[in-house]
Parts: sequence; C-alpha cells; structure tokens
Amino acid sequence: PTSPKFGKADSYEKLEKLGEGSYATVYKGKSKVNGKLVALKVIRLQEEEGTPFTAIREASLLKGLKHANIVLLHDIIHTKETLTLVFEYVHTDLCQYMDKHPGGLHPENVKLFLFQLLRGLSYIHQRYILHRDLKPQNLLISDTGELKLADFGLARAKSVPSHTYSNEVVTLWYRPPDVLLGSTEYSTCLDMWGVGCIFVEMIQGVAAFPGMKDIQDQLERIFLVLGTPNEDTWPGVYSLPHFKPGR
Repeated sequence: PTSPKFGKADSYEKLEKLGEGSYATVYKGKSKVNGKLVALKVIRLQEEEGTPFTAIREASLLKGLKHANIVLLHDIIHTKETLTLVFEYVHTDLCQYMDKHPGGLHPENVKLFLFQLLRGLSYIHQRYILHRDLKPQNLLISDTGELKLADFGLARAKSVPSHTYSNEVVTLWYRPPDVLLGSTEYSTCLDMWGVGCIFVEMIQGVAAFPGMKDIQDQLERIFLVLGTPNEDTWPGVYSLPHFKPGR
C-alpha cells in the first residue's frame, strides 16, 4: 500500500476538538505520515461565498514564514467543503498559562516570554507583516517554554509603513488608542502597544486595560492611567475621527 501523502485529508487523524471560531474549528490531530501531533484548523467553505478571505490571508502569509517563534504551517488541504491548515501542535497558550499561574508570572518567565514575543515580531516586521491581533490567546506556549505567534487571520503584509487599514482589528483590550480613535494610518507600533499590554498582564496577572463595554469605555480606562491626551502631549490627536475633546 502507498504511504499517506502531504496535502491529503486522509493523511491526518482527528483526535479532539480544541476550539471553535466564527469561520473555523480547531482539532488536535495526528499525522499518519510521521506520527506527530498537529493542530488542524478546519475552515468551512460556503459555496456562495467561496474561501473566507482571512483563511487565504493566513495561509499565504504563514507559508513564507519559518522561525522558532512563529507557529509552523505544515500542510494545506483543500476539499470541496473545507480548507484545512495543518499546524504544529503546541499544547497551551499564554492565556491558559497565566490562568494556571495567577497573581503574575515569575520575573524570569516574563523575561523569557517577552524576549521570544519580540523576536517573533521582529522577524515578521522585517518582512513588512503586521500581526494586528496580538493577545495572550494567540501566543502559544510549548511544554519547553517556547513561545510562538499564532492566528494570523488578521495579519497584513504592508508594502509601505503607513498604509490605510481597517481599524476593526485587535481585541479591544489590546487595541492602541489611535486605532480606537479611528486612525487607519498605522505601522508596527500597532503590534508594539499589544506587546506592552501583554507585558503588564504577565507581571500583574490581570489585563492592563480590561474595558467592559465599548470603545469609549476602553479609551477611558487608558486615559485614566496615562492621562487624557491633547495637542501638546499628542500632536494631531484632535484631528482623529473619533476624538471628542473634553471627554
């Protein structure tokens, strides 16, 4: 009998469901080619809509990335009903890790994770790619303490540093104030704000700016800590679409 091949659905065995998102379900799986554990991100294809754009974006960006701190895309399987991205299996994420170690992580671990996060980001930023959705759930942690950037569904290749992108990116807690205020001109600093929020969260064990309601509430939490900006402290802030002076 011929051995299973890459790119074929029967090359992988589904084990258990790990999670479900708006357009994809993630399973723990096993490769029949080499016996290794994998994560299978199964994207449902609606005939009238075709392949979700976020899936194509994630697959095309990740295919070209090879780095210790970026989750590895092993294989892509395309059938009529589904598109499956086959990733290396990493057993936990930073969110789950922090839940298991409440009250803040050990300073050595904070340093280790932050260094790896910055190293992974440096790698993609040098290739003109923004992640745009940094949060603890998207940072995978291996059992040897290796951190890997994952979930590149919102990631964007940027040909010029200040291109116009949609501001509907990044979970609110990790979204920078200029994006919350409606700016669509942003660069690598978008990801760096997220790094700062995650750094604080690793140290203190709770999110830096855990907004409860909406964008306005999120901004108020940031301004409460950092002060309300004005044209002196932040030149150009008054011209941002959603800025309301005096609030």
